[in-house]
Amino acid sequence: MTRQRDVLPSSSLAVVGGPLGRHASARATSWLATVVPLLVAGAATTALSVVERAHCVQKGWNGSDQFWHACFSDLPAQYQLGNLGSGLASYVGGDGARADHPVLTGAVMAWLGGLVPDGSLLDQTRWYFALWALLGAALVVATVYLTAASRPYHAADAAHVALSPVLLLAALVSPDLFGVALASAGLWAWARRRPVVAGVLLGLAVVARTYPLLILLALVVLGVRSGRLAAVRRTLLAAAGAVAIVMLPFLVGHPSAILRSTQVWWDSAAGLGSVWMVPQLLGHPLPTGPTTLVTVVGLAVAVVAGTLFALGTDRRPTVAEVVLVLVGLSLLAGKSFPVQASLWLVPLVALCGVRWRDHLVWAGAEALHFLAVWLYVAGLSKPDRGLPAGWYAAFLLLRVASVGYLVWRVWRTASRRAPEPLPAPTPSEPGPLLDAADQDPSDPARTAVGDLDEVDEVDGEFAGAPDRLIVRLA
Repeated sequence: MTRQRDVLPSSSLAVVGGPLGRHASARATSWLATVVPLLVAGAATTALSVVERAHCVQKGWNGSDQFWHACFSDLPAQYQLGNLGSGLASYVGGDGARADHPVLTGAVMAWLGGLVPDGSLLDQTRWYFALWALLGAALVVATVYLTAASRPYHAADAAHVALSPVLLLAALVSPDLFGVALASAGLWAWARRRPVVAGVLLGLAVVARTYPLLILLALVVLGVRSGRLAAVRRTLLAAAGAVAIVMLPFLVGHPSAILRSTQVWWDSAAGLGSVWMVPQLLGHPLPTGPTTLVTVVGLAVAVVAGTLFALGTDRRPTVAEVVLVLVGLSLLAGKSFPVQASLWLVPLVALCGVRWRDHLVWAGAEALHFLAVWLYVAGLSKPDRGLPAGWYAAFLLLRVASVGYLVWRVWRTASRRAPEPLPAPTPSEPGPLLDAADQDPSDPARTAVGDLDEVDEVDGEFAGAPDRLIVRLA
């Protein structure tokens, strides 16, 4: 398969070492020369995200002003409304602290809240936001590293994380980065053929952000196609064990926290960013009950479509491709699609090797929607200044179409591959890579390095497995 020309040529990545190819250096410094600048770039992107919220840092997160300046963040709002300043013990014990997030994310939010010093409410929210900014930068750096380490022969593709406009806009809107980093760690462990470690990390990711359930589903479906369900079973058992360990203290001290985020979702009307909100924007809102029903049906359809994609292409798609299709379709079908949910896709775009042109098409629509949503929300209090509902509906649908385009591009790329699988490399660790000239001619990795675009470096336990076509798609 010939890789299509990208909007950013390979030479443009020289500053980060360029894409690793046939004659990649055997020295560890070769890999680090690619990755270290990306780690710095990821931290810089997070810093720019803080700068973008400078108005709210100075004036506070109050009233419609935070929307007019597009600096809203759920982090200080949750601190103020959830009594998170009382600390982790209060949250786990159910003594007043609460968060409308899965329990592990809520626990981290409460832990950081306990570190905030006394002072005025504005000073406390500034401290809380600053602590999250520091943690967010660390999580971004970790995600960039894990993404590069998951595909060491394409480490430069981690630039899709470090330099993503979506990361700049949404990194500090909510605590989603915590779950994204755990999910990336789980995929890295799977790529390194550590199914138990992958299960533990993905289990933690599930209780931090529920979408990693789709990663586990992708592994199950690909396990069926490859005949490697034994490894997937170990991952699922480890994930279940991690979930149980995290849940145990809450079952004892604060059982309502376990289902709080699910209950909030179930009882809510169609939210910002969702296609189910369009009727409301056009003056015909859907009742909550039917909205929940059609959302559940839509999510089921998304899962079925992603499963057919995994089982029905002529050649087994990559792990990242199946996960991106499942996550992307689920976001399109969801009851709400807030701006921060797009962070879920950022590492997957890198792991799929999506072209920068397609990334920027999607990111451009995300940026337009990011501005539109805050102008629409601000306009609810000042209709003469805000964005009319009809215009917000247009930007919402543009964003939905861009995510659909991203899914379509990944689906199309996977569907056009020749059915004959190539041997996959099985590097035991990311970092120093063997020069092709130094490899044994009988080493299957030598063949794969010759055409790196045909290799799924995240294949993990599926590498070398037979590729059985389960469903024939027309």
